Amino acid sequence: MSKELKFDFNYEILPENYTQFDLSFKLIVIGDSGVGKSCLTNKATKNIFEENYNATIGFEFFTFNIKFGEKIIKLQIWDTCGQELYRSLITNFYRNSSLAIIVYTVTDRASFDNIDLWYKELRTHSNPNVKVFLIGNKIDLENERKISTEEGQRYAEQYKLNKFVETSAKTGFNAKNIFIEAAKILYEDYILYHKDNDDSDNNSETSGKKTDGNDKSVDINTGKSDNNGEKRKCC
Repeated sequence: MSKELKFDFNYEILPENYTQFDLSFKLIVIGDSGVGKSCLTNKATKNIFEENYNATIGFEFFTFNIKFGEKIIKLQIWDTCGQELYRSLITNFYRNSSLAIIVYTVTDRASFDNIDLWYKELRTHSNPNVKVFLIGNKIDLENERKISTEEGQRYAEQYKLNKFVETSAKTGFNAKNIFIEAAKILYEDYILYHKDNDDSDNNSETSGKKTDGNDKSVDINTGKSDNNGEKRKCC
């Protein structure tokens, strides 16, 4: 039985055309043609579902804006076509992607078997630290299901993927939630990365010289300085 993603943190989803942001991350959506990549992204970002959606040619671009506390996160979503004809074009979008969403449909065994090809291609052309979500779409067609929830979960665990979720672009089940979770994971990763670097820099400085008490420190979450009440952006 598919489970809905639940969140224990505060967030606010902002309009797709919201222009202000503090951090921006690039996402890529990949998978075989016909698995519902564009329908899923359309449902998540625009709350639109078209039964007879034309196959994507090349790519489509979407944005998803979300606010965590004081920070506004913009996800730049590149939805790619799954046709072999455009495969060489798609590899260009792997570069600099922070997170990849691999989509298959639970009603088609071939789309699940081809995850191996997409995952291998992703690892070949993307940066080694890219996060990976595995999405089993079209669970509204339960009577036509060919791949069980457990099978998808085992695959994600075997390759140590960051998240496995089943969705329905038609009903909207988990559609928006996968992008909320993506933004949360990327934002947390960003905070940890900068915290580790700040700690490393501080250790290096204090071990090599004395401080005069005038150094400023900035809270990554709020952008506030602890010196003279000044505020600076951390990004």
